[in-house]
Amino acid sequence: MTLKLNHLHLKTRDPEQTAKFYVDVLGASIVGQAGSGGYRLDLHGLALNVTDFLASQKREQKYGMEHIAIDTDELDAIVEKLKARGIRILEQTTVSGGRRVCFFEGPDGVQLEFIEMKR
Repeated sequence: MTLKLNHLHLKTRDPEQTAKFYVDVLGASIVGQAGSGGYRLDLHGLALNVTDFLASQKREQKYGMEHIAIDTDELDAIVEKLKARGIRILEQTTVSGGRRVCFFEGPDGVQLEFIEMKR
């Protein structure tokens, strides 16, 4: 049996603004529509669906994803860009193995993380 990741689905109050954030801040590209008013993005190889499908969903919503992590080799430069855009930095630290990380807040409070591996 072969399994592979297909996509990540983010539900948001404002799909257009959320898609714009992922494009402008994280370098995603819009590759299509997801339903009525939603977007399909390519986030550096990760398929990301951004919709507001809450009212139409029949199954109960549960707690889920904690954050999205993205590798970088230029953490300091990216953090400066986030700050220049007024994006809320949640935490910057060095973790096991000497990796430097920065957690920040995206649309609807979704947490994102940039990771710079030890050089």
